[in-house]
Amino acid sequence: MKANKIIRRPIVTEKSMAMKEAQGIIAFEVDQSANRIEVKKAVEELFKVKVDDVRLMTVQGKVKRLGRNVGKRKNWKKAYVRLVAGEKAPEFFEGV
Repeated sequence: MKANKIIRRPIVTEKSMAMKEAQGIIAFEVDQSANRIEVKKAVEELFKVKVDDVRLMTVQGKVKRLGRNVGKRKNWKKAYVRLVAGEKAPEFFEGV
């Protein structure tokens, strides 16, 4: 699978910015079928950084209602990527 298909989007929240500053961890939404090795290779290829550790979690979709109709959002996968000490985070995290 291509690297740009594995990494869907960066997750830019207060929590992810605090983790980036304190621990050098950046967060991404990744493809549901991706594993740790694929995510590590994709981040290293796309952003030209060295990855130390990858942690994955599946986020359960929320149940939503519209009147009496009930629906459910899709599940999605989140990756927390720890960079090697001394590596700089990609530039899209700098302007936030």
